[in-house]
Amino acid sequence: MPAVIQTEKLTKSYGSHRGIIDVDLEVQGGEVFGFLGPNGAGKTTTIRTALDLIRPTSGRALVFGIESSADPVSIHKRIGYIPGEFTLYDRLTGGQTLAYFANLRGGVDKAYQQLLIDRFEIDPSRRFKELSKGNKQKIGLVIALQHRPELLILDEPTSGLDPLVQQSFYALVREAKADGRTVFLSSHILSEVERTCDRVAIIREGRLVKVDSVEGLRDLAHHQVELRFAGEVPTAEFEALPGVSEVSATDHVLRMRVSGPITPVVRAASRYELLDFVSREPSLEETFLAQYGHGEGHVHAGGAGEEVRE
Repeated sequence: MPAVIQTEKLTKSYGSHRGIIDVDLEVQGGEVFGFLGPNGAGKTTTIRTALDLIRPTSGRALVFGIESSADPVSIHKRIGYIPGEFTLYDRLTGGQTLAYFANLRGGVDKAYQQLLIDRFEIDPSRRFKELSKGNKQKIGLVIALQHRPELLILDEPTSGLDPLVQQSFYALVREAKADGRTVFLSSHILSEVERTCDRVAIIREGRLVKVDSVEGLRDLAHHQVELRFAGEVPTAEFEALPGVSEVSATDHVLRMRVSGPITPVVRAASRYELLDFVSREPSLEETFLAQYGHGEGHVHAGGAGEEVRE
């Protein structure tokens, strides 16, 4: 059975500017595949080339076993797509926009469309130009989902969404997988891909640097932890903990890098009087620089790190 998406030495150059270089990917039917990289790494170029929205400089892409440049119409009939940046018709309401795209598909299940509208808490009476970025993104997600496509291609789909709406989106991704559909999800947020995907490809500066299961990706994840003690800093105890490295102490503050579960650090810290406990998930930019070095080109910053205070 052919892969749902397959790229072979896919390369796109923009004159003197880098696009993507020799990208080899295989996405199997029924999996949620994450495409992870900092902004500017080549995620959108890969997607647009695979969909024949732009033509490759060399190499090729196949979707459903069909070379994308040979018959893109038959491919587009079977997919749902949300681009990283999109605009719609300013004067149409959200409801009119959804109806327009539903009609282009030959109609959709109205009950399922309404379910999506309810789950994303969309007001279909408002015009597109009146909507915030997050509400525009919700309209885009319903357009991509409402016809229950065989393949969902989602480029930074949670951009602008609040955390509660993000949870609804993740649930819909799980439901699509349960239905046997395939999801290709690009993101620059490490935790988002961890939460939703089966396998992950990492792209940096236009080249794939890793393709692995989510479990294999966990060795990239780490936290920067800062503990502020009321008394003496027990540096040696924390240095001995599994996954802890780069330990340093200044005055009453202990800083460390923690890879893997943070539970041993929390347990050790609970035995002392703390004035503050800060755990920060680094941005993808920081993670990539720590794992792969600076490289030759500039990597744009990824999503903002999450910070939790306890």
